[in-house]
Amino acid sequence: MKIIRAHEFGGPDRLVIDEVDQQEPGPGQIRLRVQGIGVNPVDWKLLSGKAPVLPPLPLVPGGDVAGIVDAVGDGVEGWSEGDPVFAHPGLMGGYAESILVDAAACAVSPKGLRAREAASLPLVALTAWQGLLADGRDLSGLHVLVHNAAGGVGTVAVQIVKAKGGRVSGTASTANAAYVRSLGADDVVDFRSEPVEGRAQDVDILLDLVGNSQESGLWSLVKPGGSVIRIAGGPKAPDVEEVDGVRAYKVRVRPNGGQLREIAVLVEQGALKVEIAATYPFPQAADALRASMAGHIRGKIVLAVD
Repeated sequence: MKIIRAHEFGGPDRLVIDEVDQQEPGPGQIRLRVQGIGVNPVDWKLLSGKAPVLPPLPLVPGGDVAGIVDAVGDGVEGWSEGDPVFAHPGLMGGYAESILVDAAACAVSPKGLRAREAASLPLVALTAWQGLLADGRDLSGLHVLVHNAAGGVGTVAVQIVKAKGGRVSGTASTANAAYVRSLGADDVVDFRSEPVEGRAQDVDILLDLVGNSQESGLWSLVKPGGSVIRIAGGPKAPDVEEVDGVRAYKVRVRPNGGQLREIAVLVEQGALKVEIAATYPFPQAADALRASMAGHIRGKIVLAVD
């Protein structure tokens, strides 16, 4: 089978296509014939060799996959060959024609989505879900400010909050304002060109997807007793921090098949829609990473595997 990986750190040009033997699933695992792969900024950040903790080489990027089960390991129940699956296997390993995944990290792909569309969801949807809902918080009636609402995680987060009965304000460029409103946002503001204070007040939860909520003044909009969820906060950001009565949490996404099943239900109900920014053939993974590095992406970039 073909696998895309880097034998040394650097830019997308370090990626090569290698031929490796297909592995058999171990206990608790299923093997997927991969049909779609999500591309995320963490892919090129790990590849750069500048991450706080360096991954081992050779490095296979990829934290989003969707495909078809073609082998089942011992002790796995509920899965059969031919089942359509989407999964977040971890932050690495997805750029491959075949992958072994823990069965507990997998869910049946949402009905009505092609594999490449399903592959755009796991990492970003789990990031938003675990940040907003993992502690059992009820979002009904709460005011949530999503910082960078047009990006991969932001696109999903806006829709999850609306599906759960919350009110959403989002930050986005003027060019993306109409798009973010189409996702269900009640208000959209470009914090770089106008003050957010007059548009977003009494915020219960700030979902910070940029990492500059204190510097930009967004943190101060959260009312006492509210929460800041740091998805992007830098390696030095504490796991839990309290400032002026506002508690901040740093969230690290984890594989979770049960949560993916709940996310699939939202998709099938029409409450969560997928936005694909661009699709690249599997061998053009380096080009896909360059597009991601350029920024200003609305939704997700995906790789299609023949």
